[in-house]
Amino acid sequence: MFVYADNAATTSVSKTALDAMLPYLTENYGNPSSLYSFAQKATEAVAQARATVAACLNAEPREIYFTSGGSEADNQAIISAAKAGARKGKKHLISTKFEHHAVLHTLKKLEKEGYEVTLLDVHEDGVVRLEDVAAAIREDTALVTIMFANNEIGTVQPIKEIGALCREKGIPFHTDAVQAAGHMPIDVKEMNIDMLSISGHKFHAPKGVGVLYAKKNMPLFNLIEGGAQERGRRGGTENVAGIVALAAALKESIDNMEANTAKIIPMRDKLFAELSKIPHSKINGSLEHHVPGTVNMCFEGIEGESLLLMLDMNGICASSGSACTSGSLDPSHVLLSLGLPHEVAHGSLRLSIGEYNTMEEIDHIIEVVPKVVQYLRNMSPVWDELEKGQRPHLI
Repeated sequence: MFVYADNAATTSVSKTALDAMLPYLTENYGNPSSLYSFAQKATEAVAQARATVAACLNAEPREIYFTSGGSEADNQAIISAAKAGARKGKKHLISTKFEHHAVLHTLKKLEKEGYEVTLLDVHEDGVVRLEDVAAAIREDTALVTIMFANNEIGTVQPIKEIGALCREKGIPFHTDAVQAAGHMPIDVKEMNIDMLSISGHKFHAPKGVGVLYAKKNMPLFNLIEGGAQERGRRGGTENVAGIVALAAALKESIDNMEANTAKIIPMRDKLFAELSKIPHSKINGSLEHHVPGTVNMCFEGIEGESLLLMLDMNGICASSGSACTSGSLDPSHVLLSLGLPHEVAHGSLRLSIGEYNTMEEIDHIIEVVPKVVQYLRNMSPVWDELEKGQRPHLI
């Protein structure tokens, strides 16, 4: 049996999204910046997609900017807020220790340019505390950027409350909502969000297209020069087919969100319940504040890379963390931020399921994972030492 359980890395393109985009790859292929009537079909399609995305987020169409994905949107939002703050003498930025590297690496770059960055703890449950945000805010704070839902452990942050605090203090608030969009309700006005990043391939649109929401009057600085596209804020010919597909996929996901969630949560909960029976295993992150489809666990005495390879041999696609760092031998920075020891964080498994998965596939995972974990433990000198009491169990 083949089981795709890595939807947090990417999803398949839905039929709805594919049908929406195909005409703009074939008969309506005009450049939306051209003036002749043939190209206006593409122009109108981008405008309609912008309106659709805006409606999905309770934003205005002029507040929606199309990008190449979540990483570009994160970069533009953070760099824009930093530059705008610097003009007012504010060069302090606040984020968390378990952000996606699109955020963390951008902040590291800004640190080299003279900005000061405060990275908040997220505690053992993977949830940032509002009081920690409040305590970190200073007179020279130019931006607070905190992800909506974590890409590895699936914990959801108190976005509305953080946004309200920032609004009260007059500080721009950005959230990386790549793992939340299409899977959880998002209302940028109700949640006090000034800027927000999403990526189409996380909710059944193609790779290579995303959105930056920026509240009107938020200053944006260009990352890409070259043309007047996106109201002068992003040069380059628009990816019309991708943009149309993203809008269609986002609307479809939101329209079906309640039904999808009702299907996904029982599968997720069964995975948690059954895999937790494996001795010396640990669930990572709060289950109370959680996206529907992400399961993240650690199994003591094994290496995550070996686990993934053996699961692949059994037809199961999974990960040990973010796809962006899958080539790294270092343990997940997300798991380390929860306070897990290196040797425990190394034995992590992320299963991320969606509405296309079935309970039969879940049963296959439940059957295979314990056998693979035991097989790897039987081969492990570390596990032998743990079982003989030569070193203490950490889980």
